[in-house]
Amino acid sequence: MPADDTAAARSAARPKQRTAEIQPRRRFRLGVRGGAPIGLGPALLPAAVPAGPAPAHAGLALRSRAAGGAVRRPPVGRGGGRGPGASRPPRSRRPRRLYDQARRAWDRPLTAYYLVLGSSLLITVLGLVMVYSASMIKALELSLPASYFFRKQFIAAVLGTCLLLVASRMPVKLHRALSYPLLMGTVFLMALVQIPGIGHAVNGNQNWIYLGGPFQLQPSEFGKLALILWGADLLARKQDKRLLTQWKHMLVPLVPVAFLLLGLIMLGGDMGTAIILTAILFGLLWLAGAPTRLFAGVLGIAGFVGFVLIKTNENRMSRLSCIGAIDLGPQGECWQAVHGIYALASGGWFGSGLGASVEKWGQLPEPHTDFIFAIAGEELGLAGTLSVLALFAALGYAGIRVAGRTEDPFVRYAAGGVTTWITAQAVVNIGAVLGLLPIAGVPLPLFSYGGSALLPTMFAVGLLIAFAREDPAAKAALAMRRPGVRWKTMRRRVKKRPSGER
Repeated sequence: MPADDTAAARSAARPKQRTAEIQPRRRFRLGVRGGAPIGLGPALLPAAVPAGPAPAHAGLALRSRAAGGAVRRPPVGRGGGRGPGASRPPRSRRPRRLYDQARRAWDRPLTAYYLVLGSSLLITVLGLVMVYSASMIKALELSLPASYFFRKQFIAAVLGTCLLLVASRMPVKLHRALSYPLLMGTVFLMALVQIPGIGHAVNGNQNWIYLGGPFQLQPSEFGKLALILWGADLLARKQDKRLLTQWKHMLVPLVPVAFLLLGLIMLGGDMGTAIILTAILFGLLWLAGAPTRLFAGVLGIAGFVGFVLIKTNENRMSRLSCIGAIDLGPQGECWQAVHGIYALASGGWFGSGLGASVEKWGQLPEPHTDFIFAIAGEELGLAGTLSVLALFAALGYAGIRVAGRTEDPFVRYAAGGVTTWITAQAVVNIGAVLGLLPIAGVPLPLFSYGGSALLPTMFAVGLLIAFAREDPAAKAALAMRRPGVRWKTMRRRVKKRPSGER
């Protein structure tokens, strides 16, 4: 064969050999991007490589050898041959993935249970700290030990915790059976308050009964709990008999009994507690499905009565005129409202520190009761007040969730009533401190000083915990957490995964 024919044959064979060498590399590169490395078959091997079973990383070996470098194996991850870089989702999908994970965690059966328990305990503990800080100067002014009010609040918190545990373990039937005795006992005590010599007045409101020594009782605080339990049982029984479609069965005897409690409270002059009791009544009617015209009629009557009571009392009118006030007034009638704003404004972002409040040194009246939120803002700053608001928001959401996910009408009415009570009272107290609402003289639930307010509130929180535990999914989740069951259910056979090499 001539020499030029031999050269032409060699030049024609070179592109084919190069194409054969490039094909395994492209095949391997696509295999790595698409998932696990793809092994090379004998048909795709170049002529220089002997036919037979090829290793999984033949393409990488050919490319490394052609480049003159050492042979490297791709990193093996949990996916079998997928490297850590390939297992990560795209950045655009990460927020969506985090959102889905948070939503699944939020929708778990025990979410409401943990929210009620955790937020209520955190509010109570933080309230004890703030009561000690806010009441030290007041106690020294009264020639008492600096920890006097704190010790009383701590005793009430211990007793309230016992009530919370008892209420959380009581069955629903026992709660319904307790409603009538609690209502009758509360009405009896509220009537005793109006008898001279038995009832005592504090800050112009006659709604206290002294129990001996430093202990006293405010029966109207227990009237809120009594109205919720009794009203929930009444509406549940009427719903079972399909009577709530008639307006007379929806209003009677719920509204007359509520007006009886309101009348006994207003005889003592406690306008703030009357507002909260009215909010509870409206909450029960709303949950019962009261028609709009009926709801608006009751609301209009209550608003008219409240306007008359405020208009005929000079003290209540002065409180109404102090909404949004920045001046103390000619006679200092807005002193408390303005100094509450001063306390919040001087706190800044992170506050002046625990115990470093200036307004509690005789400038702000009631620093450990009605205006404890202002002292918290001064000492803990905006971060502390927002934390308190977040805890109350979590507690309110958990109560709404418990009321919305149950099939038992009593549980729905009782949980909704408790949530309305705590939320409305927190809004009225914080709104008064911020200057957005008139000063009503109601404590901040679970936070302010006052054993008579703390005990029924913690019992009501125990009700929410009990109702959250009654959910079938929550029952199953709690049963899985028992030691004997958990060991059996958590043991799973895990198949031995391959090392990733083929």
